[in-house]
Amino acid sequence: PEVINGRTHKATAVDLSPWVEYEFRVVASNSVGIGEPSRPSALLKTKAAVPVVAPTNISGGGGSRSELVITWEPVPEELQNGDGFGYIIVFRPLGSTTWTKAVVASVEASKYVYRNESITPLSPFEVKVGVYNNEGEGTLSSISIVYSGEDEPQIAPVGASALSVSAAEVEVSWQPIAWNRHTGRVLGYEVRRL
Repeated sequence: PEVINGRTHKATAVDLSPWVEYEFRVVASNSVGIGEPSRPSALLKTKAAVPVVAPTNISGGGGSRSELVITWEPVPEELQNGDGFGYIIVFRPLGSTTWTKAVVASVEASKYVYRNESITPLSPFEVKVGVYNNEGEGTLSSISIVYSGEDEPQIAPVGASALSVSAAEVEVSWQPIAWNRHTGRVLGYEVRRL
């Protein structure tokens, strides 16, 4: 509160955070200076409110075939604004008009995995993550694009050839598999001796 005249004996503190414990002190002042502060008041917790801060760093990807893995940075306790805090995840295939909604009732959660056999590998999804508590649903994040899990490569490398380098070494070469929607990212190759 602003400075209050000497005839007033109460004030309203504003712009406090919801669901946070505060204690207060009062200081008297005059033209000579400022006196000693009062003893602290008893702790007082402000009332709960709907959360207003959405999770950040929405991403994901990876996982197994037929999975959509969504991750986020959890909201700190001081921004949860009340009991019963959890996360709301909404997602849809890119280009779709229908959202799927899931609820994760855990304060510590930072990951949600959606499993469905109809998900094709490396499919892009629009994802938003929001928050709620006992007071209601809060803000949703902006849309992030997250890809579903990959499948194992469905095609073999072509053009495999071998060249004898020495009595104990053979150099094997092949044409790499190009990235596409069906093969995903090739992380490595395995050379087998028959």
